[in-house]
Amino acid sequence: MCVALLTSMLCAPLAVRAQTAAQAPARDYLVLVASESVDRVALVRFGPAGARVERETYVGWSKMEVAGPHGVAITPDATQYFVTIAHGTPFGKLVKYDAATDTPLGSVMLGNFPATAQVSPDGALVFVVNFNLHGDMETSDVSVVAAKEMVEIARIRTCTMPHGSRLSSDGTKHYSACMMDETLAEIDASTLSVSRHFFLTKGKEMGMTGAPPERGASEHAGHGGAATDMSGHGMEPPKPGDISCSPTWAQPSRDGTRVWVACNKSSDLVEIDTKSWTLVRRLPAGPGVYNLATTHSGMRLVATNKRDASVSVFDAVSGKELARIPTTRKVVHGIAVSDDDRYAFISVEGVGSEPGTVDVIDLATLKKVASVDVGQQAGGIDFLRSEPVKR
Repeated sequence: MCVALLTSMLCAPLAVRAQTAAQAPARDYLVLVASESVDRVALVRFGPAGARVERETYVGWSKMEVAGPHGVAITPDATQYFVTIAHGTPFGKLVKYDAATDTPLGSVMLGNFPATAQVSPDGALVFVVNFNLHGDMETSDVSVVAAKEMVEIARIRTCTMPHGSRLSSDGTKHYSACMMDETLAEIDASTLSVSRHFFLTKGKEMGMTGAPPERGASEHAGHGGAATDMSGHGMEPPKPGDISCSPTWAQPSRDGTRVWVACNKSSDLVEIDTKSWTLVRRLPAGPGVYNLATTHSGMRLVATNKRDASVSVFDAVSGKELARIPTTRKVVHGIAVSDDDRYAFISVEGVGSEPGTVDVIDLATLKKVASVDVGQQAGGIDFLRSEPVKR
């Protein structure tokens, strides 16, 4: 309890801060989320009136075949967005849309099962991992697409089942997690080649220069990441004695000095110093930690926990888990952080015939404050913009 003498100095400011943290949003926040099972991208609006789906866009090409939109990536100026189409003959695609009208502006064929994607900070390039979910267990690649021309300018061989495609904030480095090779791959964006890789198995962590060694399909039997049940894509817990990582996401820090890797199987985070290319620490995380995102301030790290139906918020400096927040449904997927760092938008796939869901987490109060249903198997998600409330 505050003493009277200190009321004006301490109690009032604290009360004001607490009240501010709990206030309803003063602006509207817009995110795009792809629903893989119904070939739709939804525009979700969240503001003082709550969360709702403002519109949906069909991004498939045949009602007889599921195209499977997996990733969403918005340009820095928020005028266009890209959707990775995971399924296709013979391979998948990257499609560009006008963000105001949802009009298709072009497409390009990529590799087998294009998945997570991100646009470079200058808007010139789109980096897409070819996850190769339905192909042979062999080395895959990262596609680099010229955003304006929609031309693939490079396809960089990295590792088996690359996932979690993320660029450093200055756009000079690209990181992806090699789900079946226990490896993090770093691409130099100026040379469009693999510059370094890092082995992630617990107790065997090691940074090395150059690309990771390629392995044939037969060599993956019994290899560290291969025990993951891909039918559930990261839903199976490890067997006793299994120390493998099965990485699913790579997230560089805002200042570029660190990169965090989500170890889906061992349920921890590997933090790597990008200058010395050495292990900093392993942080305990939620069961089946899957995707990661940082706030723009660099102070918070947000993680989805696929086997736990929850979202974790970490202090990026201390590594302490500040909160673990239950989600509306199971099979938690992606994260998009608002431009003011106030909210994290979480895509949740759901199970069976359940709809997908977007949960809204208040990063000030560390609580879920809204939820809205979207199409089945909601996955890729990105933040579009915030704007004044419509009257």
